[in-house]
This record gives sequence, C-alpha cells and structure tokens, in this order.
Amino acid sequence: MVGAAAERSPLAVIVAGDMNDVAWSSTTRRFQRISGLLDPRICRGIYATYHAKLPIMRWPLDHVFFSEELRLVEMRRLGRFGSDHFPILITLSHEPAEREGHEEVPPADREDRAEAREVIEDARDKHDSDSPE
Repeated sequence: MVGAAAERSPLAVIVAGDMNDVAWSSTTRRFQRISGLLDPRICRGIYATYHAKLPIMRWPLDHVFFSEELRLVEMRRLGRFGSDHFPILITLSHEPAEREGHEEVPPADREDRAEAREVIEDARDKHDSDSPE
C-alpha cells in the first residue's frame, strides 16, 4: 500500500522506519520495485541498526527509502541512546533536476504486484477476523 502510494506521488517521497525486515529480503526488494524508491545503503554499507545491545548479532532492520529527486548528502548510524535500535541520521537535498548518480530500481512486474496484493488481502482478512464484532 505504501509502495503503491509512493509510486503515484507527484511529490518527493521519503519512507523511513523500523521495517522488521532486512534489505536483501524478497519483500524489501519488492517494496523497492513497486515504489521505485532508492535505498541509500547501496554501495555504502549495511548500517546494522538492531540489536544495539548485542554487539555480535546485528541486523539492518531500520530503513530509509527516498525518491530520485532527492540526493543523499550524509548517512550515518549514531550511538546507542536507550533503545534496542541504533538511530540513523540521514541528510537529503531536494534536487529535482539532479537524477543522475542513483542506482536503477527495476520496475515492479505483474508477479510483484500480485504478491503485494495477496499480502495486503491476507493482512486485511487477519485484521477482520481478529476484530470483535
């Protein structure tokens, strides 16, 4: 739903947060293909944000995706501050004419869209069955 809304938006788009999913998962890649949004970590590192309290096992579960009219100025992981996730600091610049230098996001195909619809319908069905009448 968010990916499709981002794809249709005439404005610059930023989607950020704890997605509880790693960057290389099929669902994260599908989101990127549907939305057309860019991942600033490409060619820059993993930026493992979880678990801040366990130095051995860490995963990149917190994401920032943005539309191509935005340009990455800075991205870095900040220190622990009381959460089990590290914060990410990202600075973007709005440069609508400056679209070169971004990685190409392959467009979503029919299968991507069908799988996304199925996941959304399953979530709606689960929500409806869990709701008291």
